[in-house]
Amino acid sequence: MKSFDGVDWLTGAAWPLWLAHGVDWKRRAFHEHLDGATLRCSAPFRRLRVAARQTWVFAEAARRGVPQAADAVALGLDFLRGAARLQDGGYAWRFDLDNRAIDQTRDLYDHAFVLLALAAAADVVGPENVIADAIALDAFLAGRFAHRHGGYRENLSAAATGPRRQNPHMHLFEALLAAAAAFGDERFLARARELALLFAERFFQTAEGALPEFFDEDLVPVRDSGRFVVEPGHHYEWVWLISRYRGMAAAMGTATAAPDLDGAAVALFKFAERHGVGAGGLAVNGLLSDGTVADAAFRLWPQTERLKAVARFAPGGFATAAAALARHLGDPHPGLWIERMDGAGAAVPEPAPATSLYHLTAAFTDDAVLAMQAAGA
Repeated sequence: MKSFDGVDWLTGAAWPLWLAHGVDWKRRAFHEHLDGATLRCSAPFRRLRVAARQTWVFAEAARRGVPQAADAVALGLDFLRGAARLQDGGYAWRFDLDNRAIDQTRDLYDHAFVLLALAAAADVVGPENVIADAIALDAFLAGRFAHRHGGYRENLSAAATGPRRQNPHMHLFEALLAAAAAFGDERFLARARELALLFAERFFQTAEGALPEFFDEDLVPVRDSGRFVVEPGHHYEWVWLISRYRGMAAAMGTATAAPDLDGAAVALFKFAERHGVGAGGLAVNGLLSDGTVADAAFRLWPQTERLKAVARFAPGGFATAAAALARHLGDPHPGLWIERMDGAGAAVPEPAPATSLYHLTAAFTDDAVLAMQAAGA
């Protein structure tokens, strides 16, 4: 990516485009996607995760002085504190276009992103103006979402069925680290430490050197013929988060409490690189734990997560990872992207989802990525 500057792309194209067309300024909410031809959104609903992720994105933009970004953060906070918040705690899941809740399911994945949004907003509106919301959310998650067999429930629906996932736990880990950094409060790092231990003792599978996506109620991996489903993108994401956690714990003078996190991170990275990287350096969507490719197509977000992990674990491969990600930015409209490619690397026509701007922002503003780009990698 020597010829491509991610921060320039964000500040000069993506953030201004999404502020102009991805924010419903009149009804005080965020659009789900943008069509490449019309720059309009056809979705008849709104989601909590989009509100939370876009609040986080525009907080990053506001820190870099992008016009209107701080206003979008304020809009996002108003949505989260108003339309989204439920009277008995937590946040609704889905809304109509007038911001009325149409599904009050309280979902762990989305609540993790609300905490991430609050942490990011602290830099824009002042930590004293959001810390009470963050503490209340942390208490709600600990009190209502805790699972009797460890970790957290997928959601609070009494009718919830199906496997448990590592993915919401991973994003809660991310949000707790962000909250610890934003507020300097040990409670958030202590909760992150619990998730690091859960990852090391229950999620990571030493025999395969891999991370299952799905678990039963007791957090035993769901297997078919002895194999479990793996997503390389989540391997890379955990590698990035473990690196951040180790650095933050050291800076705050606390123990990590988890056995051999570094060894697990190395194993995840090696597994993903060995089995999950296809033609042109693109990370495939899905594998099985024996290394078999289960989904040979390419989504955008695994490429952003690979870039962050490669910057830390294999800097010699940074240029290849950056070039692979740049292939997804070939949309003819500056500031949009190709969300999916098929197994042959051909673009799948569809609108650009707002949720992916979070992944792109996280990759292009990451300290290790910025350091590699500054070094001319």
